[in-house]
Amino acid sequence: MKLRSLRGLTLKKSKFWMGVVALVVSFVLIPMLAVPSLATSAKSTIQFVSPEWVTANIKSANLRVLDVRNAPLEYISGHLPGAVNIADTAFRGPNGVLPVQYWDNDKLGSLFSKAGVSNNSRVLVYSSGNDVLGATMVAYLLERTGIKDIYVLDGGYASYKASAQPTTKVFPRYTVGNFKVKDNPAIRVSIEQVKQLTNKPGVVFIDPRPPELFRGEKDIWIRNGHIPGARNIPWPTFTEANNAQEDLKNPHKLKSLDALRQFLDKQGIKPSDDIIVTCSTGREATLQYVVLKHLLGYPKVRVYEGSWTEYSTTNLPVATGPEKTLTSDVR
Repeated sequence: MKLRSLRGLTLKKSKFWMGVVALVVSFVLIPMLAVPSLATSAKSTIQFVSPEWVTANIKSANLRVLDVRNAPLEYISGHLPGAVNIADTAFRGPNGVLPVQYWDNDKLGSLFSKAGVSNNSRVLVYSSGNDVLGATMVAYLLERTGIKDIYVLDGGYASYKASAQPTTKVFPRYTVGNFKVKDNPAIRVSIEQVKQLTNKPGVVFIDPRPPELFRGEKDIWIRNGHIPGARNIPWPTFTEANNAQEDLKNPHKLKSLDALRQFLDKQGIKPSDDIIVTCSTGREATLQYVVLKHLLGYPKVRVYEGSWTEYSTTNLPVATGPEKTLTSDVR
């Protein structure tokens, strides 16, 4: 009888301590599993940097430099030390529905790997002239696929060379990267989201195309015009493309951030707005996306990648003519 009592007491104690252990696991281990690691929760940043910054950082061990100019001979005739040439046109093509869209994640990962990019790389991107759009497009795709530290050369190759920084004709020898895509869908919208967001209070569509395309005056797409309510802010407005001083004209160089803030304030574009940038093919939109989100700190900015190439194929409403609110250039 006494033996049975001891066994019962031992059994009760065992159950008690098993319960305590389970409780500790639920309070300690489960919350730990629920918290994302720093590697997955860290945000990407995109910065515009000067030629002098490049010279000071070019020898950093994990800095990869991508020359995304589309003409190979431009790269061959001179480029930044260590730069790998991969044309911005390489990142897009047909997807079975539309003629030019970003490649799927597997192919994007392969392209970046072949250019020597790995997940822990810091990446500097540059181009020249109007192809600043290609530089910001590749910067956007780097953010979209998981790279954390991204830089765009302000002024592009022309400014770098004019500042007497070192250039080279030597082709770099490098190890192919091991890049695994960590997709970030939060920075883009789909056509279904566009449908839901059009004319919604607090949502602003910015269209950086030339005014004649925005107004629908050129017969290019299946349907021509713009998303109803969109604001037309041509992308050169953000750059020195139209500077009155000939020696300062450079579409790859941004206007001052103070000037851009004043301009956007005059247009009624507020940091509190939910901003969608849409263009012709998803390339032009990336310049204003980068400036608004990463340089000016507007918290809610996304890209409609399908842009007018996709929208024009739908039966969604199309607006033509100028926007109702007048715009002015940055002085």
